Amino acid sequence: MDREQAWTLVCEYTASDSLRKHMLAVEAAMRAYARHFGEDENVWGIVGLLHDFDYERWPDPPDHPLKGAEILAEKGYPDFVIYAIKSHADYLPDCPRVSPLDKTLYACDELAGFVSACAKVRPEGIAGMKAKSVKKKLKQKSFAAAVNRDDITAGAADLGVELDEHIQFVIDAMEAQAAELGLEPGQ
Repeated sequence: MDREQAWTLVCEYTASDSLRKHMLAVEAAMRAYARHFGEDENVWGIVGLLHDFDYERWPDPPDHPLKGAEILAEKGYPDFVIYAIKSHADYLPDCPRVSPLDKTLYACDELAGFVSACAKVRPEGIAGMKAKSVKKKLKQKSFAAAVNRDDITAGAADLGVELDEHIQFVIDAMEAQAAELGLEPGQ
């Protein structure tokens, strides 16, 4: 699998800069977890990058992610990659999360979006952000209200990691890509 081809696909189907940055954020977290677990960083990163590429055109369940899965199959992506992307949707009962790849994508998806939202309201962006401040924002239901808090806690539990550690891990992964994600001070 080629990362540049995956990025081209993202750009073909997604015009929204914020949605592209979300996919890049999930990619960063997935690559970091792949290194942590001793898995294929390229494969895990591509799964994170492609997980929402169809969302802008087909936002309604179950079209997202099933339309994207059809496109990925036509393009020759491996079944396990397509399955992992399908499994990040809770509403597909025939796609339970079983592999570490499946579980990691689910655990990183909503959290990456929430971490981005938190960084955007800080003068220093994501630099120096701590899990404690993210957890405090999680309690504010009006902040980033579209983010499903239950998915964040369930994702960490399913992955078998402590929530605070998971949050900090994702922050650190995203901070390493802060410029590309638009999370530096003043961005």
